[in-house]
Amino acid sequence: MKKQLPALAAFALVAACASRPPVPDDAAGDAFVIERDLAGAHVARGEFKSITGVHRTFTAKLTGTWDGETFTLVEDFVYDDGEKDQKTWKLERIAPGEYAGTREDVVGTARGYQDGRAFRLEYDVVLPSENGNGRKVRFRDVLVKDRGGRVL
Repeated sequence: MKKQLPALAAFALVAACASRPPVPDDAAGDAFVIERDLAGAHVARGEFKSITGVHRTFTAKLTGTWDGETFTLVEDFVYDDGEKDQKTWKLERIAPGEYAGTREDVVGTARGYQDGRAFRLEYDVVLPSENGNGRKVRFRDVLVKDRGGRVL
């Protein structure tokens, strides 16, 4: 059975930001634990926004599994313009509330932080550019579990 995630806030700030994105005020409820709350099949809506004006919306089918050491999250994206993509996260808990991870397009190691009802994931990706060199950008995703148990 697929779980609906009404809004997966995958707001990617495509720039070097001075501070972490804020946790929404209405995020009361249980702590967000990725191994539990993203396990199984989910459907999400999200968007990428950048300071350069890029704005893309998408639907993602997410499949999460936990083997006791590594949380694997397969993301099947369908962008509203019809483009499709698949990415696979491998996240390992390296300390209480702290994760290190990889994905096929991530430069170096992603860092994840469990922060009460929020999970923050920070990583760099080289995006293709017209000149062929690509542009390294920093992504900062914030996922928040609300009072109803939904992940925003």
